Amino acid sequence: MKRFGLSKSERLVRLRDFEATYRERRSAADSALVVYVRANGLAHSRLGLSVSGRLGGAVARNRFKRVCREAFRLHKHELPAGFDLIVIPRRRLDPSVDQVYTSLRSLTAKLCGPI
Repeated sequence: MKRFGLSKSERLVRLRDFEATYRERRSAADSALVVYVRANGLAHSRLGLSVSGRLGGAVARNRFKRVCREAFRLHKHELPAGFDLIVIPRRRLDPSVDQVYTSLRSLTAKLCGPI
């Protein structure tokens, strides 16, 4: 049976990749998310998530991460390719996949150019 999740190549997993993206200091924010962006030189974009304990307990943090990964997975063909994206929630919320995608799309358009 084929896995429908994100492959390892579509995720930011190394600390040095996170640090390089933060060092670039290219970010945009709205009321729900903060997104940091860095060109990665690959043919596809990668997603990294940084969710702190102030979002809530483990259940709330894991739910937010699942929703973000699902929004990215379903709409990655509509987002700009060749970028590392780090997504950080701004406040406590229980977003839907569509809300996260709408926010992610508008913020990446600001940072990477029109989609």
